Amino acid sequence: MAVETLLDRPEYIRQLKAWQGQNDLIKIVTGVRRCGKSKLLELFQMRLQSDKIADDIQIVSVVLDDLIQTQKIGLTENSEHFLVGYEKLLDYILAKLNPQKMNFVFIDEVQLLIGWQKVANTLRLQKNVDVYLTGSNAYMFSSDLANSLGGRYVEIKMQPLSFKEYAHERFKYKVWIEDDKYSGGRPDYRELYEHYIRESGFPQTLKMLYDRQHISDYLHDTVYLNTVQKDIVKRFNIADTNKLDSVVKYMFDNIGNETSVRNIERGLSAGGHKISVPTIDRIIEGLLDSFLMYKCDRYDIKGKQYLDSNSKYYVADIGLRTALIGMKDMDAGHILENVIYLELIRRGYEVTVGKIHKGNKIIEVDFVAKKSGGIVEYYQVALNVIGTELLERELAPLKAIEDNYPKFLLTMDYGSGENDGIKRLNVLDWLLGKE
Repeated sequence: MAVETLLDRPEYIRQLKAWQGQNDLIKIVTGVRRCGKSKLLELFQMRLQSDKIADDIQIVSVVLDDLIQTQKIGLTENSEHFLVGYEKLLDYILAKLNPQKMNFVFIDEVQLLIGWQKVANTLRLQKNVDVYLTGSNAYMFSSDLANSLGGRYVEIKMQPLSFKEYAHERFKYKVWIEDDKYSGGRPDYRELYEHYIRESGFPQTLKMLYDRQHISDYLHDTVYLNTVQKDIVKRFNIADTNKLDSVVKYMFDNIGNETSVRNIERGLSAGGHKISVPTIDRIIEGLLDSFLMYKCDRYDIKGKQYLDSNSKYYVADIGLRTALIGMKDMDAGHILENVIYLELIRRGYEVTVGKIHKGNKIIEVDFVAKKSGGIVEYYQVALNVIGTELLERELAPLKAIEDNYPKFLLTMDYGSGENDGIKRLNVLDWLLGKE
């Protein structure tokens, strides 16, 4: 397969290249199922083979959800459909290593194998071996994992396509918009954004050419049901999938709202769904571990401490949300907020919801974004701020912050500007990296 047939993911390739050669660290690419982890490893292998070092390397690749390959290795399934026989996998890989070359070992969907940590750690300790893994469940990053690998791993967090990646692919092939909508070869990014939130950033949907029924079926059946069945139903032994679906749809419908398990229980009960708090808690844990959702905690900006109550939750892909609950009563503001949250995570920030106490009032800042090294940025998100009153209302939370870290107001309004040191940016330009 030629490199051109694989969708390029340059930011993730950059991260893999940055860690290449640091053999004492296991590189683990994590993310929701179908976001492109397996293809990323393929692409990285092809890049290695095309580099000047190609003659001096040996590539060993194992795909653990490939039944033909796992049977050839001698792996078998237990009653819970996890693979057993890690010793056979280790023997298989060790036999393929070339002591005269640098060996790059790739193991895809590693969480399917019981005892995979022993394989990874043994390989890490071998001379001239560089190990790369993918995993679709954060449960694999338990404290036991940290202990078993001695902390000798790095995690590369992968997501479905960003808006920038999506725009690049759609514009490249000119299939995302009618020809008469082009103006000097420039796409209408507002219309493209509407396609993005309806049809998803999952790479496979790019091949479906805006066939919304096909896309919806793929997102519901291949992405959602496959993830739920493998990562939640089996793990937590949830017999009533109708209850699970009701929790998921409630969570998807309430992105960007402060949420607690008790609130979810009351909301579902009011809608005729009787689900216990422990069951809801397990389902949410499964959604987070499978990367279908993200939890955004609250942060006291002045007190510089995390708050325990009422976090916000965001879905891994808005198109997936659309496939499950449709477009009716779509909250455009919270959807935009969700897209911004994912982009901040993608850019390497730790993201929280900011809280400021002013007298008897609690003021909320949409996002406090931190990077290692103490860099902090504040973000407020609004669909538009046309009109003095509306603009002042959206600026107020940022003005209430008393430090001098950068502050941004992101809106759908065209153009950019500045108000009292607060930068106003067009959100689509920001997503495209044009700010």
